[in-house]
Amino acid sequence: MFLQKLKQIPFWQKVIAGFVLGATVGLIFGEQATVLKPLGDLFISAIKMLVAPLIFCAIVTSITGHNSADGSLKWLTAKTLTMFMITGALASLIGLTIGSLIDMGGTMQLATSEVRERNIPGFAQVLLDMIPVNPFAALAEGKVLQIIVFAALIGISINKVGEKAQPLKQAIDAGAEVMYSLTSLVLKLTPIGVFGLMAWVVGEYGLSTMLPLAKFIGAIYLAAFIHIIFVYGGFVTFVAKLNPIQFFRKALPAQLVAFTTASSFGTLPASTRCSESMGVSKGYRSFVLPMGATMNMDGCGGIYPAIAAIFIAQIYGIPLDTTDYVLIAVTATVASIGTAGVPGSAMVMLTVTLGVIGLPLEGIAFIAAIDRVIDMIRTATNVTGDMMTAVVVGKSEGQLDEEQFYSNVPLPDDHKQVA
Repeated sequence: MFLQKLKQIPFWQKVIAGFVLGATVGLIFGEQATVLKPLGDLFISAIKMLVAPLIFCAIVTSITGHNSADGSLKWLTAKTLTMFMITGALASLIGLTIGSLIDMGGTMQLATSEVRERNIPGFAQVLLDMIPVNPFAALAEGKVLQIIVFAALIGISINKVGEKAQPLKQAIDAGAEVMYSLTSLVLKLTPIGVFGLMAWVVGEYGLSTMLPLAKFIGAIYLAAFIHIIFVYGGFVTFVAKLNPIQFFRKALPAQLVAFTTASSFGTLPASTRCSESMGVSKGYRSFVLPMGATMNMDGCGGIYPAIAAIFIAQIYGIPLDTTDYVLIAVTATVASIGTAGVPGSAMVMLTVTLGVIGLPLEGIAFIAAIDRVIDMIRTATNVTGDMMTAVVVGKSEGQLDEEQFYSNVPLPDDHKQVA
């Protein structure tokens, strides 16, 4: 009976409970609570176990899943993905800028033994190091950028070979499904991992370690608002040559649903209806919105890992240089396209980003506890980006009724939508 009730508790509430209990235990027992750190270490090790095979399978599957013999669909897919990549890169830059300008860590300084020696190579060397001389070694050693490049090349090659490569494609697809299932299992350990890490952190460093979280949340929300207003609004204004106020007015219902549910897929009916009210054709909105809900992750893959990485670097007193910022931007932008459909993709993306620049994964414990608050604005950002892409690319391809875009006549309540 107790286990049944426990299963009914929403996951994010379990994570918050783990956070609060861990902090309480650390506060009460002080240094004695540090014996609980292995619970957190177990969780971090499990996350590390996932990264290499998950990234490889997810990116190969993502590339091979969008290959079509229809030339017009290929062109439309390419334009849509290009828009996702451009806005993702801009989201990363905004996140890096906001994170660098705000001292989120304050006077908080933690110590860790997990940080790798930081011999940062030059930019040219970074580019050379992206090509894996031995792909199997890259997978074994968890060299994420090399894994991403190798997976992308494998996916492109599978598409070029065609029918003969179908057995390999099917095997990798099956591997991806297995990794998604394993990821879901590992993420169920999050409340336990957060409990162990928070008991250790508060027991070791005191309750003052919690104070910088408010600045971190504020930085995420500020970056998201800037991205929504200036990037999305800018594309609508200067590329589609449409009124951004009208776009945001019609997008608001879906934004509110996204913010309250924190689910891109759960918002699909609302975003579909909003896109129809903007005049996006049924054929294109039925294509771009589900695709965006799976792959367009400006909030999760751009803004969030950039600011989170800087926040974790600040609280551990680790300086970041230009190369680190470039690595964060490139990793977040490229990998988010391939891993967006993964369960818990925001945490996976953060793990990947931290690993690339050698930051301690223990910092995830701070952020996991407040993930629900952050996820609300992340999802609202993602969904707004989906609708913006539907409007901007739709306008360029003759898939937008401009008269309907400017019409203020509401759609009939009984009008059926197809997501």
